[in-house]
Amino acid sequence: MKRVFRLFAVAAVASALSGCTTVSYYAQSLEGHVRIMAARQDVGKLIEAPSTPEALRAKLTSASAIRQFATDELALPDNSSYHSYVDIHRDAVTWAVFAAPQFSLTPKTWCFPVFGCVPYRGYFDRKSATESAMALHRQGLDVYVTGITAYSTLGWSSDPLLSTMLRQDDTYLASLVFHELAHQRLYVNGDSAFNEAFAVAVETTGTRKWLRAAGDRAGLRRYEADRKRSADFLALVSKTRDELRQVYESSRPPEMAAAKAATLDRLRTRYRQMRNGSWAGYRGYDAWFNAPINNAKLAATSVYGEQVPAFIRLFDLCSGDYPRFYASVRRIADLPQLSRAEALKAATTCD
Repeated sequence: MKRVFRLFAVAAVASALSGCTTVSYYAQSLEGHVRIMAARQDVGKLIEAPSTPEALRAKLTSASAIRQFATDELALPDNSSYHSYVDIHRDAVTWAVFAAPQFSLTPKTWCFPVFGCVPYRGYFDRKSATESAMALHRQGLDVYVTGITAYSTLGWSSDPLLSTMLRQDDTYLASLVFHELAHQRLYVNGDSAFNEAFAVAVETTGTRKWLRAAGDRAGLRRYEADRKRSADFLALVSKTRDELRQVYESSRPPEMAAAKAATLDRLRTRYRQMRNGSWAGYRGYDAWFNAPINNAKLAATSVYGEQVPAFIRLFDLCSGDYPRFYASVRRIADLPQLSRAEALKAATTCD
């Protein structure tokens, strides 16, 4: 489940810097961002310092090599991001709040100058995120709150490595760094599905290339198995979303609640069958399914999956050449939003 939600905190920071929303939201956003930036420590100096714990030194050494690989091999931005480190002393750097109507899969969006509209609102403070979710729930909306591991400002500041990014293995760390730098490489205002699928494609192809370069065959096998499970999970959610759309379009309001509950029950049943069958008992997604599921949670999940295969197919059409791939994606990104997904899907050449 670790790669399903890979949002970035740009919405919180953007609103803080623009002052476009309430004073309380402005205050928590700006304070959270400034605190993290003020706590940065140079990675090179930490690696050299005798006082640095050996476990942290090893992680930072790997992170430094991964950061260089991103520039040298993936043509990702060569800037000051991820050359510093911050221990944030908590399990998430931000919390994202998603909301959707009770009988619709269209998520609520929030719009910010420069960065456009996104289907979530980010908070550096968990209590504030919970209070926001409760207020949205009182409006009759489905809500979902999730903690976020990685932090990006799209290159507007020197984004640091965070302690939350180092808690799993180096493959996870590499995927995070590649994903977040991909957002710095290309970002389209107001099209979260396009942005996230592009970043996942860079993350996926880049992590494979990194593992092959390291000669880590076992790691590559584990990564491919993880990607397969992620694809299976997203396909399961997509099928349920299709079924719910039919419920919301064809049912009368008094019938919708019961039909919605039955559809979500089928989703859980299908997951258990898949987990105990083709997944051979792998339980990494149990927490997601054991917690409440609603339209907001399904909307959050769908941001990542639908366009990823088309991006990877385009990458293959570009012969795995990252600069050519980025140029091709940029041309598609310059199209009107309603045309992008179809143009991506219909592409037959890189150029």
